[in-house]
Amino acid sequence: MKCPHCLESFHDFYEVIPVGNDASGDWGVISRKCPSCERVVLVLGSGKIGSIGGRHILDYIKDERLIYPRAPSRVPLSKEVPEEFATGYREACIVLADSPKASAALSRRCLQNLLRGNAKVKPSNLANEIQEVIDNGSLPPYIVESINDVRNIGNFAAHPIKSERPGEIVDVEPGEADWNLDVLEALFNFYFVQPAIIKRKREILNLKLKEVDKKGTKRG
Repeated sequence: MKCPHCLESFHDFYEVIPVGNDASGDWGVISRKCPSCERVVLVLGSGKIGSIGGRHILDYIKDERLIYPRAPSRVPLSKEVPEEFATGYREACIVLADSPKASAALSRRCLQNLLRGNAKVKPSNLANEIQEVIDNGSLPPYIVESINDVRNIGNFAAHPIKSERPGEIVDVEPGEADWNLDVLEALFNFYFVQPAIIKRKREILNLKLKEVDKKGTKRG
């Protein structure tokens, strides 16, 4: 998983502190500790509590809510990201801790708008639009794998409404809302940030070449 404090990924080893049960199943506080920043991550989850090697685990997780830290850390968006996309992304980040379902709906909708606006895919359902941008070969392999996982992690096959109506608030899989945000960050970097960096470097290079040319002309 990705640490919500320092954003480093680490092996998802955890223990569960049982806190009760109701119609939703067993509830427990899932405790993890990031080996990078050594900070604790606490998540309230429901499912079925079991035991392995003397420690409690939570199987068949139905719901997860981050309780510490209050919300995951996110790298601030570059000013190069257009506000029409940045707004949807920020809203998805803000509600992530309280409602992964709402966050995933906002990020799916933002992803669809991004693909239509920048990848120029033919308007369809989100699953088809993702496939089209994969097929046209415009994205680097690492982003292809990531964007394809939006469908796989989100289990679009079992929940077609996520594809047909991306902005609809429906149940999410564990880690789905976070992954959607990760994919948006990668796409923002590809479509907006890196081109802007290259453009600025090219402008600087052109200025230097002009200076060299002027000096050469004067010498002549």
